[in-house]
Parts: sequence; structure tokens; C-alpha cells
Amino acid sequence: MKAVVVRYPGPPDVLEWADVDTPRPGPGEVVIEIRASGVNNADLLQRQGLYPVPPDDSPLLGLECSGTISALGSEVDGWAVGDEVCALLNGGGYAQAVAVPSTQLLAKPAELSFEEAASLPEAACTVYSNIGMLARLQPGETFLVHGGTSGIGSLAIQWAKALGAHVLTTAGTPHKVAQAVALGADAAINYREEDFAAAVSKATNGRGADVILDIVGAPYLARNIRSLAPDGRIVMIGGDVSSTVLGIGELMAKRGSVAATTLRSRSLGQKAAIVDAVRSDLWPMVADGRIRPVVGNIVPMDEAPRAHQLLAEGNVVGKVVMTV
Repeated sequence: MKAVVVRYPGPPDVLEWADVDTPRPGPGEVVIEIRASGVNNADLLQRQGLYPVPPDDSPLLGLECSGTISALGSEVDGWAVGDEVCALLNGGGYAQAVAVPSTQLLAKPAELSFEEAASLPEAACTVYSNIGMLARLQPGETFLVHGGTSGIGSLAIQWAKALGAHVLTTAGTPHKVAQAVALGADAAINYREEDFAAAVSKATNGRGADVILDIVGAPYLARNIRSLAPDGRIVMIGGDVSSTVLGIGELMAKRGSVAATTLRSRSLGQKAAIVDAVRSDLWPMVADGRIRPVVGNIVPMDEAPRAHQLLAEGNVVGKVVMTV
């Protein structure tokens, strides 16, 4: 089969559409004939040699896909050849086929195209595991998500709003501010024009946000703590991971907490539990239209360098998706 391979760490043009071995399903696995795959920032980091692949995972890029089950391994229940699915992957999504644990499958909603379905698993599992399961965002609480028009941000806005939270977000251009509001944000802050911590304070009458989902990292930590409500929770999931000063006194005064997580390095059991929770609590919101996929660009998979360049430029609203 064909797949996108990284010839050596470097810029987008190191990606090559080449022949690789066709996967076979192991016990508890299925093989998906891929129709579309999402492109994520983790893929860009892996291409540059900055995101080590966990042991036993596929060295190929790609953490989510949609398609049709073409083969079943032993010990697989509840799925059949021909089922249309999307999946959270451990790697290998930039290809014509991929083997994946059946516990990481989600049924493709009939209302969605394969391109739309491929844009959801990574963002849905990231958002729900961090904001639903870890931070336990509640109806009526105030939620701040940075990067509101990113793949993560666009889904986080919609899920939090459907939950009944008051949603604030940041974005970098007037167009993205408008897009974030169109997705359901109660207020969107242009971080290039105003200090987001001051804007959050103003929007909440000085109380702050109960939950903050941060994709920026170290440069935002101090302002995130300043933006936090009493008993608030910050969850950091990416961005600049360099060392920074943690304002422990201010955090203690607010009885706040800071957590930092990744999804790819979790165990298969943890991923299965997250996918199961997404299936139960978030997937119905996709089926009834409360959450809709936001696909900004669709690119053929054999043009993967262009897909990576589009994401790196930062102008896409929603996800970049590649098709086979």
C-alpha cells in the first residue's frame, strides 16, 4: 500500500508518498481502509523529530482517520467488515490502511462525510478527557479556551456551550474572533489587541474562569493563573513547554490547580476508557447537530507537504483533512 513517510526530520517537503507494508490486524484489532485523515500539530512536531513515537506505536504520522473496516482480528466484538467508522489512532493514519485497536473505534455518524468524521476523534478525545473527565467542567461555569478556531478550540467551544457553560475564547484576528463567536463562544478576545487576562476579568465581573484549556504553554501560565476563578482548574495540553515561573502563592490563594497532559502516550486501557466516554457523552451531540465538525481545508494525501504547510501557517479555521 501507499503511505506518507518522513524521509528524515525536517520541513514539509521531507514527506513522501511511498510504498510500505500493508497492515494486518492483531488480536483485538481491525484494519481500516482509510478514506480521510486529520492533520494535527503533533504530526508537524513528529515530522521535525520533536515528538518521539511511543514504543510499539506506528512510526507513520496520523492520529485519527475515517474509513471502512476491511479486516477483523481475533477477539473483536461488535464490529464487522464494511462498517463505516472513525478512529483515534496510535499512529499510521497517513496511509491507505491502518490497524487500530477496536476499543478506539467510533461509528461514523451517518450525517457526516468521511472528511468531517476524520476531523473529530483526536479533538473529541482531547477535549473530553481534559475538560470533561479531568477538569470536570459543569453547567453554569465559565470556560476559557485559547485558540478558539483551532481544531481543539472549535470543538471545545461547541461542547462546553452544549454542556451549558459560559464560554470565552481567544483568537488572533478579527476574522477568527467572528468565527469563534459563530461557533458559540459568548465572547472572543483578540489577544493581539488586548490583554486576555484583563478581558476575562471584565467579562466575568472580576471573578475569572472556572476552567481554562491552554494550548499555548509557558508564556500564558502567569496570565492564566491571574484569569482563574476561586477553585479554578487550568489544563495545559501543548505549546511552549520551556521552564517558567509558577506563581504558587496566587494559585494557592485561589485554591486553584494546574494539570498538564498528553493523549498519545496514554495506555491502551486509558484510551479505550476515553473513547468509551466520548461515545457515551459527546457523540450524541454530534448526531443531533449540537457539535458540528469544522473542516477548513481538504487536501489529497499524496500532497501531505501542502497540508502541513497550511496548518503551520496558522490561517486555517478548524481542521486540515487529507483524503485518500
